[in-house]
Amino acid sequence: MKAFVLDAPGKFRVTDVPMPPSPDPDEVLLKIRVVGMCGSDLSTFSGRNPLVTYPRIPGHEIAAVVAEAGRDVPEEFQPGTAVTMLPYFSCGACAACRHGRHNACKNNQTLGVQRDGALTEFLVAPWTKLKKAPGLPLRTLAMVEPLTVGNHAVMRGRITAGDTVLVVGCGMVGLGAVAGAAFRGARVIAMDMDNAKLELARRTGAQHLLDARSESAADTLRELTAGDGPDVVIEAVGTPATFRMAVEAVAFAGRVVYIGYAKEPVSYETKLFVQKELDILGSRNATAADFDEVIAMLQSGRFPVEDAISLIIPIEEAGEALQRWSANPASMRKIMVEFASGS
Repeated sequence: MKAFVLDAPGKFRVTDVPMPPSPDPDEVLLKIRVVGMCGSDLSTFSGRNPLVTYPRIPGHEIAAVVAEAGRDVPEEFQPGTAVTMLPYFSCGACAACRHGRHNACKNNQTLGVQRDGALTEFLVAPWTKLKKAPGLPLRTLAMVEPLTVGNHAVMRGRITAGDTVLVVGCGMVGLGAVAGAAFRGARVIAMDMDNAKLELARRTGAQHLLDARSESAADTLRELTAGDGPDVVIEAVGTPATFRMAVEAVAFAGRVVYIGYAKEPVSYETKLFVQKELDILGSRNATAADFDEVIAMLQSGRFPVEDAISLIIPIEEAGEALQRWSANPASMRKIMVEFASGS
């Protein structure tokens, strides 16, 4: 079967690899149909993902069809069923796992990162990792996972109707947070430096848009919140400046949720943590509940899927697309790799 392999940063090939073995009793063989490529795949391509070793098959945003099912797989996941998949594998033994928070597993392995991913024609997976989404097209199914990462931040921030939420950064993860907060009835303010991303955030559910380049952005935010600041700030950029801004902008007794990793140490005015009595929260990966919530949101038609896709390509063009994206990161939102249905 065909697979896209990264042998080293920037070095790639589409090659034949062995078919996976027949599935165990609790596993399925998936026929991969669509795989989304995201910022973590770009980091892997560029050699900036410290969790990756090479060679590696990337890909963890999956739309697939069950091709073969083990004898213990429930009827709902029998051959022919279209599914998406939770791509995270936890150890079951660390402190996070013992508390039922498997998404934050100390020894987590994600497809395409610590283990080979889905940019291949077939993949074996436990049936417990699968999610059905009746009525969703394959491209939409492949959009579920990246949106769940932002939705998990919404869950971590305990966002409800009546909250005012600032989402900083409107890439795919940030858009997931915008969509998730809006779906829960919150008032959403989206902030970014890219007008096209802000416009997409508006179509995703943001009621107000802030251009981070504007000198009046901070004043506008205060005006929109009657001087209080937002109840929740979700940071989806990962820079020291935006990490600090989140704490400075949020309301007293507010919540700050960090999704992005800052690539260097961050210096804070820590008195704000105490004076405002803030909840400072991290958000990692996603849970099965996040998948259910995002699938419901997509089934309601509340996310502009086609507008979020920049490029649809066959597997043979994946390397060239990553090269173009790496040379100009602002040029792409979401790349979809589609496998021919008869392959």
